[in-house]
Amino acid sequence: MITPALQSFISRHQLPESYLSMAEKWFSPIISEFGEHYERDQSIQIIGINGCQGSGKSTLADYLCTQVKLQHGVATVSLSLDDFYLTKAARTALAHDMHPLLAVRGVPGTHDIKLAINTVSSLKSGKKTLLTRFDKSTDDRAKVENSVTVEGPIGLIVLEGWCFGATPELQGKLAAPVNELEKQSDPNGVWRHYVNEALAGDYQSLFNMADRCVMLKAPSFDRVFQWRLEQEQKLAERLMLNVKDPLPSDIMGESDVRHFIDYFQRITEHCLTSMPKAVDHLYHLDDNRTITRYDQLISNT
Repeated sequence: MITPALQSFISRHQLPESYLSMAEKWFSPIISEFGEHYERDQSIQIIGINGCQGSGKSTLADYLCTQVKLQHGVATVSLSLDDFYLTKAARTALAHDMHPLLAVRGVPGTHDIKLAINTVSSLKSGKKTLLTRFDKSTDDRAKVENSVTVEGPIGLIVLEGWCFGATPELQGKLAAPVNELEKQSDPNGVWRHYVNEALAGDYQSLFNMADRCVMLKAPSFDRVFQWRLEQEQKLAERLMLNVKDPLPSDIMGESDVRHFIDYFQRITEHCLTSMPKAVDHLYHLDDNRTITRYDQLISNT
């Protein structure tokens, strides 16, 4: 029997009911771990989720929050690094002052990390907290009236992001470009050095707020390209069903997708090699985003 809360979860993400049995099989250790810690000291816990684009981070975050609330009767909050992007005006100014590539949201240095830290700290203290949201359709922060306010004790905060938990690269690694974007638009390495330095700063303070970290590990960066391309193709197919309306101009073709994910390649590949040994829960994904293996490390908390 599926509870109303789980049915609502399935509907929100347009998932088949079979997702629930899969999720119970693989993600129960995370929920059980939360329960063991919560029964012991009743303190708020923070779980971070790392995963490349299209790996299922937001779905997992929502699932964990839904199940923890059901099983333990505590309030939960799911946050995304995406909601803490700098405003469009701030990124425009940053692009003017530092490097043109910083106008594009995504990489470290394009988030308001102090806002993210303050938000998590406020939630931990039980204060009335405004949860900022980012509107990707306008490429800007959503208006306050379209945001959510949370108040009262929270049992679990889940914070997900494509670069959550990432560490900066060694300086020597930054010398050679990894793709055409870096080669053509950042030949002197100004952009990638700025991004790396940003990642070495307040981002680490935010990541360290997590009690445990989960990684949804893609088989390769090339698969990330395929997953993002599939998303655009499916969106185009859905829109084409309404033949009266032309396809919007922001639907990306193969070359557009390749250019877009070039922004994320360096850090994503660094995460794929460096993070598996550093996280508490590691899920290996195959080419179809199916979990094939699970490794649990001993948590220090």
